[in-house]
Order: sequence, then structure tokens, then C-alpha cells
Amino acid sequence: MALFSDESVRLVGNFSPSLWGEQFLNFTFDNKIAKKYSKEIELLKDEVKTKLTNPESKMVDTMSLIDALERLGVSYHFDDEIEDKLEHYFGLNTNYEDEAYDLNTVSIHFRLFRQHGLHLTSDVFSKFRGGDGKFKESLKSDVRGLLSLYEAAHLRKRKENILEDALVFTKDCLKSMATNLQSPLNRQVEHALVQPLHLGYPRFESHHYITVYEEDVYSRDESLLKFAKLDYNAVQMLHKQELYEVSRWWREMNLTSQLPYARDRIVECYFWAMGASHLPRFSRARVMLTKVIQFLSLTDDTFDAYGTIEELDTYTKAIQRWDIREIDLLPEYMKPLYTAILKLYAGFKEELAKEGRSYAVDYTIDAFKEQVRSYNVEAKWFIEGYLPPFWEYLSNALTTCAYFFLSNASLMGTDFATKVEFEWLNMMPRILGASLEISRLVGDKATYKVEKGRGQKSTGIDCYMKDYGVTMEEAMNKIEEMTTDAWKDVNEDFKRPFPCSKEVLMIILNITRVIDVIYKNNEDGYTQPEKVIKPLIVAMYIEPFKI
Repeated sequence: MALFSDESVRLVGNFSPSLWGEQFLNFTFDNKIAKKYSKEIELLKDEVKTKLTNPESKMVDTMSLIDALERLGVSYHFDDEIEDKLEHYFGLNTNYEDEAYDLNTVSIHFRLFRQHGLHLTSDVFSKFRGGDGKFKESLKSDVRGLLSLYEAAHLRKRKENILEDALVFTKDCLKSMATNLQSPLNRQVEHALVQPLHLGYPRFESHHYITVYEEDVYSRDESLLKFAKLDYNAVQMLHKQELYEVSRWWREMNLTSQLPYARDRIVECYFWAMGASHLPRFSRARVMLTKVIQFLSLTDDTFDAYGTIEELDTYTKAIQRWDIREIDLLPEYMKPLYTAILKLYAGFKEELAKEGRSYAVDYTIDAFKEQVRSYNVEAKWFIEGYLPPFWEYLSNALTTCAYFFLSNASLMGTDFATKVEFEWLNMMPRILGASLEISRLVGDKATYKVEKGRGQKSTGIDCYMKDYGVTMEEAMNKIEEMTTDAWKDVNEDFKRPFPCSKEVLMIILNITRVIDVIYKNNEDGYTQPEKVIKPLIVAMYIEPFKI
């Protein structure tokens, strides 16, 4: 919530302080442990690779292994092998009508294929429906099959009515039986009902699944479990090192004391950045992205919770000109922020110029300029009390949600994104547009009460209510429906042949998933991280797995 200051047009943010203090500034990377992990991982990796590539293995067994590898978070070691296997199996046109393929097996295969852009038809589930078109009553006792179908249904596209029915059917069944199940199956069901796998934060989903897999003493593969734990711990050390680096950088910036109205959320910024990709080879990209998210957050709070119209106009013009000589025109409190932003991007440009990729910074700066222009429009609406038509609100809000900027910024520190990928993003393909829509709409629902408490009138919910003459509840339901449809568009466009690098599409998908997690249950987990994000950060960054 924000409080009016003595200046009637200025708001003062009343945000909670950082939860973490010096927590991540005390980390020291242990090379001996890292080498020990690496040695053991390589041995187990060879063992797993042998199982995965065994030409004598049946399709069902190999697909189950691939599913386990992906859910345990170690599939990135075998990307090429997994791609070869899935493409081969998909090309077989397997007869899923065969009785040998039960609900659990068909659902896992369907999900795996679609997760890799191989769109198996949803007609494979027709055999599980009766003459009345409804799913058979006999399926209600197949808990694993229901859970797998529930997870598969989240990869549905528009007009896939059989998967719409499947989602309703499985959700009702799983809710009714969850409390009566034994662990670890009950933990899987309860977790899935809150956080479906397809919409989840990949790194945390791996952490959760490792704990579930460990409990399954009758069917777990001991070497695979050990491999997953070792790899998780090794990558966690890298993440801790990155967190130390960005935390130290943020402390040295000393902007918290100079911008007391803004949120101090460097750890949460890293959490957001790691959502794009947690893999080791994206280390530089994560660090760069964390820093730009932190400055985006400071800029957002300057527009949303402090600046006057005149100050924000001046700041907007200065950002468009991107010239340190503009600093004399800015109010004193804005000068450190403006200077730091220009210095940060200049450093990025100098670094990437050595690789011939300085253009990546240019695209990101252009996106940031657009972001600031839209922030300024939104701030004027707020300060002036203007309630735009919903279409006008959404047109601007799809930029202020920041996901076009983040999609560019996420690629900045990678080693694969070329001008082709950046130009493709700038054409606003449907999958990116859908991602923006999800980000905006989910955020609108989660922040509505807080924004109303601050006196804001130009919220998306209010605009929709006014335009269509509906209640708040009806508007919320419509926003939820639009979000669901946007997810279907994301699923539709994650399909081969890919329009660009698969890695770019994965980043778009992953940053969209972050929104579902951070704003879970209509909570603003970034602004108030105690309830939503803190448990995830503790699980992922604090304690390693015991081996």
C-alpha cells in the first residue's frame, strides 16, 4: 500500500524491506566439493546415458525414463539423445488404441511429445470415453492415470474439447480422493492441484519431484536418484555464487537508501531471472537479467509509487534520449537511478561488443525505452484519475507488464540469440503476444485489491467492469477465461517446425510460467514475497540435498 505525502500529487511507497539481509553475501564457493560433485556426476551420467540409448529398450520404458529425467531436472545432460528418441517414436505413429497403452502411459506420452513441440493428436484419449462421450467411470480408481491425464490436459490448444472435459473430470476426481491417498502419491496430487507441472517453475518442480521420487521406495532407481541430487547440489552452488555476485553488486550500488520509496528485491529479481532458465550455461544471461530486472523494478516504483507528472515526463524524455547530459534536467532523487542505468547498459555493450553481439544490448535498450513510455501513460491515467476503455488500457498494459522487455533482456547475455531472433521478437509473434497477455491479466487479478487500496482507478478490472457493465466477479472470471485462452495459444505455437531457435521459445514459455507462480492464488508474490516466493527461494537456494 502507498500513502499520500505532504505533496498531494505524490505517493510514497510503503513496501516491506528485503527478507534476506546478508543471507547470500556470506557464500564461499567450495572448489573441492564442486570437483567431487563433478566427478561423481560424470560417472552416473554415463550410466544413465547407456540406459537411455539402449537399442533393446522398449518404447514405454524409454519414455518413462525420459519423463523421470525431465522431472528430476537432469534431462539437459541428454538433450540430443532425448530429441532423437522422441522424434523416432513420434514418427512410428504408434497405435494408442492398443489395450497395452493405459491411461497413464498415453497421457505421459502425449505430454512429453507436446512438451517438445511434437503435437500428438488429442484423439488418442477417445478410447477412454464411453458411448455418452464422457470419460468412463472405471477410470476413477486409476489415480496415476488421472494425475497424468490432468497434467497432459494443461498442454491443450483451442477447440480441443476432449482435453477441456479431461481437465474438469480429472480435477474433480483428484480433489475428492486426495486426502485418502498414501504418500508420496497424495503429495503429488495435492501439489499438482495447486501447481500444474506445465505452468510450474521448472527448477522448483525438479526440487519437489526429487523429494517425491525419493519417497517412492518401491519403484525409484537409486542411481538415478543419486544422480539427480548430486546434479541439483552442483547447480545450486552455481546459483548461490550468482546470488552472491548480484547481492554484492546491489549493495555496492547503494540505491536502496537513495530511493527509499522503491522495493528492495534483488533476491526476488534473481528468482525471476532464473525462471527464464536455470541451466548452467545461462549463467551470464541470468546475472545480466537480474540486474536489468532490478532497475526495471526501481523504474516501475518511481512511476507507480512516487513521481509527479512533471518529473515523470522529464525522466521519460531523458530515457528516450539516452544521454548522460540529460541528467541536469532531472530532479535530484532521479539522478542516481538514471546514471546507474546508463552505466549498466554501457558495461553490457562493451562486454558483448567483444563477441560481435552489442546489437543485443541495443534491442534491450529500445524495449526499455518503450517500457518507460508506457509507464508514463499509465502514471498519468492514475494521477489524473482517467479510466480508459478496456481496449485502450490493454494496448498500453501489454507493454507495462514488461514481458516484451524481459523477452529481449533474457536473450541479451546468451551465446545463441542473433539479430534474427531479436527481429522475430519485434514482429510480436502470437506466442509472445499470448505471453504478454498472460502476464498482464494474471498480474491485474493479483494486484487489484492493493491497487484499489492505493486509490488507483485505471485498473484493468475497473476498465472491463465499466466497458461491459459487469460486476467485479464477472470481470475477474472473464480475465481468467482470457488467460486460459492465451495459454492455449502458447501451447499451439510451441510446435514444430519452430519459427526460431527452440531455446528462444523455451525462454518465452519459462518466463510465462514465472507469472503463474509469483501471482499464485491472486497474491503479489514479488511485492509481498513472504508467503509465495520465500518458501521456494529457501528450498532452491539455501539447503543442498543430503546424499
